[in-house]
Amino acid sequence: MIQIYGRKKCSATRKAVRFFSERRVEVQSIDLDQKTPGKREMELFIQVAGAEVLIDQNSKTYRSRGLEYMEFDPVDKLNEDPGLLRTPIVRAGRTIVVGEDEAGWRGVADEASADKAPV
Repeated sequence: MIQIYGRKKCSATRKAVRFFSERRVEVQSIDLDQKTPGKREMELFIQVAGAEVLIDQNSKTYRSRGLEYMEFDPVDKLNEDPGLLRTPIVRAGRTIVVGEDEAGWRGVADEASADKAPV
């Protein structure tokens, strides 16, 4: 099962959902405004994708906290405030694609289709 973590108002998240639905790949959408990732999920995101990649430097949260002018530990900030996450985060098992990355999404969709293919 492919999971898409994002926000309803995020155009990139809507684009990811549309991308997979056009390819008839089943996804589970998780709205980060309603449900934040658990500690183990966040650890997986950071381990696979890297904390620097996960932080959205263009977000209102990033700017309002003045993080562009500070040195900080990205892991601590992400655990402290999931509002800093770049969306969408597309997850299929241990494969994670962050942001608007159609090539990465295509790889995840191909992998999901290969798993469903009859032997």
